[in-house]
Formats: sequence, C-alpha cells, structure tokens
Amino acid sequence: MNDHLRFPIGQPERHHHLTPDQRVVLIENVAQLPVRLGVAIGGLTAAQLDTPYRPGGWTVRQVVHHFADSHMNAFVRFKLALTEDAPTVKTYEEARWAETADAKTPPIELSLVLLENLHARWVLLMRSLSDREWARKLTHPERGLVTLDENLCIYSWHSRHHVAHIVALRKREGWN
Repeated sequence: MNDHLRFPIGQPERHHHLTPDQRVVLIENVAQLPVRLGVAIGGLTAAQLDTPYRPGGWTVRQVVHHFADSHMNAFVRFKLALTEDAPTVKTYEEARWAETADAKTPPIELSLVLLENLHARWVLLMRSLSDREWARKLTHPERGLVTLDENLCIYSWHSRHHVAHIVALRKREGWN
C-alpha cells in the first residue's frame, strides 16, 4: 500500500523534552482540531461519510468517532501523569473500538460536540503546565516511560494526521 495514503503527513516525531515555544505550536495543533475537522468534513453526504479514507481504512465517520475515543484516552493519560507517579496507562484496541456501534453508525455530531468540549478542557490544562509538569511521565505498556512532552508530540501529530486523510480523500474523489 502507498505509504502516503497511510501517513499523509509522515510519521510522528517524538521529543522527550520540548521548549516552551515548541509546545505553543503543538498545543495549537491540538486546539485547532475541532475547527480543522469541521472544515474537512463540511458538506459531506452520509454516503461520503461512510467511504473509507483509503483501501482497507476506516470510513470518514469512523475517523471522526476515533478522534473522540483516542483523545479522551489521551486526556485521561495527561491527568493520570499529572496526579500519579509514572502511572501505567492502559492501551486500547483502537481498531476494535472503531467497529463498535457507537463508532460505525451514529451521527458525527455526537463526536464533534464531544471533541469541541474535550479539546477546550485539554488545551486549557496544557497551557497551564509548567516545564516541570511537562517532564512528568507515564508508563506505556508498549513504549515504556513517556513524558507529557512526548505525548503532546504524538497528539499534535494525530490531530493533523487523520484530518489529512479526509482532505486527501476529498481531493482524490473530487468532493469540493
């Protein structure tokens, strides 16, 4: 499969420690997700929402609901890292979550509203953190110790990654 279809903006870069200026840019990527996603899906029909963004990929509808699932987990991980000493976080089977009824068929507005409010809280939290707090860690079962700076890198990338999938699909299909 064409790697560009899977990773239209490339693979995520993970930095163990970020500067305050780097954080500002990455936090803004997270802050802008609800707006960018709204633009990317604007005007799509139900049939278009149920179109996979790439062969073997999720539908646009599933991607929207995946954002809510993924970013709820991310927010909880941030809170755990801030309130516990290197807590072990639980992974989740995102592909299986995307197959549940609440991810395959409901209106996307459910997740769009959730994302708008979740991101408002998450961004408020991130903008309040000190350098010392950004250095706090969580234990990921597959990645080991991960700083909040590293998590910010991942979710800043994620906030752009799937939107790019939808934008690329629209372009390929000629959906203006």
